[in-house]
Amino acid sequence: MTTGGREIEHGYPHLGTVRSAVHALFKRLSYDTVSTFGTSVLPVDVAFDEAEDLHLGAQRVARAVVRQLHLPDARVIITFREMEHAANVELTAGPEYFIELNERFTRHRKDIGAALAHEVMHVYLHRLDLAFPGTRDNEILTDTAAAYLGAGWLLLDAYREHGPFSQKLGYLTPEEFGYVLAKRARFFGEDPAPWFTSPQAYDAYTAGAARARQDLRRPPLAGAGWAARLRYAKDRRAAQDPRRADRPRAAGEGYAFEGPSPLRVSFPCPACHQRIRVPVRGRLQARCGLCKTLLDCDS
Repeated sequence: MTTGGREIEHGYPHLGTVRSAVHALFKRLSYDTVSTFGTSVLPVDVAFDEAEDLHLGAQRVARAVVRQLHLPDARVIITFREMEHAANVELTAGPEYFIELNERFTRHRKDIGAALAHEVMHVYLHRLDLAFPGTRDNEILTDTAAAYLGAGWLLLDAYREHGPFSQKLGYLTPEEFGYVLAKRARFFGEDPAPWFTSPQAYDAYTAGAARARQDLRRPPLAGAGWAARLRYAKDRRAAQDPRRADRPRAAGEGYAFEGPSPLRVSFPCPACHQRIRVPVRGRLQARCGLCKTLLDCDS
């Protein structure tokens, strides 16, 4: 979970899994439950003064993360020891929370909240019985869920690169964290940008937000760019050609035509990635049945 002194991966190598994770959250929790996470954990609740007692401060920050994730308020037991990874948590039925943190956090207290955000999310997903097969994908689910439900901005803020020193917590790239946080910001109307203390984290959030905006510019959404619209029009004509009725109707940009009559087009919701189907008939509005997002379309 900790990267130190090694080259940090950038870009969007896990984007497909990240989108699947956002979709899985909405499917498992429902729109109504996701909507209760509208306010992120605040910086003041996870700030760690150097004069504060290490164990009492870590427990205080842990309780703030537990409250953020709507978990039962129970005793949090935190220990520090030498270990390969940043942290570890016991996935038990509770009610107590047993978390081990790498002893390096005794010297880097400001990052304790980030490590706890990831580990407490493991508890949340375990009790929710939501998991992806395979360790890698399950860790990506954990990071994505932490970011989307209001605690994971701490993980991105722990990303720093200063000359030979580099650090990143979590399994997502910095830009992928930015992508998920931008998705959350659009859904809830909450901008985390002022909370970042790391300049590199702010840059990664900006890059991720730009990538997230691209999801809003894919046909048949009305905000699609002209080049994408031209390609969509070409694919639509091919789908309407009766001579091609026996050919696959899948096309680019994630949309696919279904028919033959009435012809419909399906595409992923830019907010939760649920597939939406609309008739091919020009300008219309569609509401995602999963996340309730209202979308302007030009099919």
